[in-house]
Amino acid sequence: MWLTGLLRRHDESAKFVIVGAICFVATAVINYALKLTVLRAKPVTALAIATIVATVLSYWLNREWSFRRRGGRERHHEAALFFAVSAVGVGLTVLPLAVSRYVLHLRVPDVGRPVQEIADFVSGMVLGTLIAMGFRLWAFRRFVFPHPEGRAPARAKATGPGAR
Repeated sequence: MWLTGLLRRHDESAKFVIVGAICFVATAVINYALKLTVLRAKPVTALAIATIVATVLSYWLNREWSFRRRGGRERHHEAALFFAVSAVGVGLTVLPLAVSRYVLHLRVPDVGRPVQEIADFVSGMVLGTLIAMGFRLWAFRRFVFPHPEGRAPARAKATGPGAR
């Protein structure tokens, strides 16, 4: 029962984490599909492309589910801010991978293939995602969806004043 109460108090954050998990899986699938095929020699590019594709999915899921009650901006302005914040998030996602690969030299031939792949996963998919997720949650609430009750639920719109 304490978990239910916690989720109710933080339902927006919980939904954001669920959307993040869905987008994490999408990012991983796209990243490894690209990295193991056409972008074999460009892991940072593969992760950036995967993150951008997942960002589009994230916008739709966050706008329509996680932050559906929030608003306060016109849709085009909201979308522009979302994608600007997400662009910073893409940079934060790939930064640890770039450091791992090109500063720490955790890549073949300096290390074995298993070490390279583990380092890529931990730095890009785990650390990069966590850093970007924290930034995005803060920035979405602060700049993209700033007003906690900015959009009325669909039911309230139909039954509100003047809806008769």
